[in-house]
Amino acid sequence: RTTRSVRLTEAGQRLADQARPAFDQIAQSVAQVRDLAGAPRGLIRLTAPVALARQQLVPRLAEFLRHHPEVRIELNLSDRLSSLATEGFDLAIRHTAHPPDTHVAWTLCATRSVLVASRAYLRRHGTPKHPSDLVDHNCLHYPRSQDNPAWTLEPREARLGERVTVQVRGSLAANNSEALRDAALDGLGIALLPDFSAQAALKAGKLVEVLPGWTPVGSFAD
Repeated sequence: RTTRSVRLTEAGQRLADQARPAFDQIAQSVAQVRDLAGAPRGLIRLTAPVALARQQLVPRLAEFLRHHPEVRIELNLSDRLSSLATEGFDLAIRHTAHPPDTHVAWTLCATRSVLVASRAYLRRHGTPKHPSDLVDHNCLHYPRSQDNPAWTLEPREARLGERVTVQVRGSLAANNSEALRDAALDGLGIALLPDFSAQAALKAGKLVEVLPGWTPVGSFAD
């Protein structure tokens, strides 16, 4: 070493020569990873509720895959709450206000639960004015673990009262909102649905919202 230059010793040169292939391999690996990160590619295993996937997700997949030709999607349609960790899913779409603390979650859109019925059913059986009136109606619901299903509703305005839980009964329980919607369209009873399954029928006037001043809460765990 002088005041103007630095030169490796013989031992230093030997170490540099021996280490160079390893550093070249590291640089090559970093470059390959950077190339992979530049454009989306690979397999995405995704699970989503049946109705939401059919109505909102599937119609958008073709355009997404055309824009990202290196991406492959394996889509699992199920209303069962799947485990990302044990079942190998990369992503899950759920209709819930309280995602598990063990998961990283992003809000895709705002949704809510609604009570709906056909006009024909309401003409035959009357229109509920208060959640407690639901005990006298055929309530189409999701099957849950409890023997006595219950719906909880809270008022949208404080003047209407406090949160109410009602034990409901009905001739049909199904773990798919489209099945419950179709039963309501046929005039079978009052159905509790996520809004994305009911919105088209509501807009067309084929279904009407029941108890619009009240909001169902805790209806869908998935």
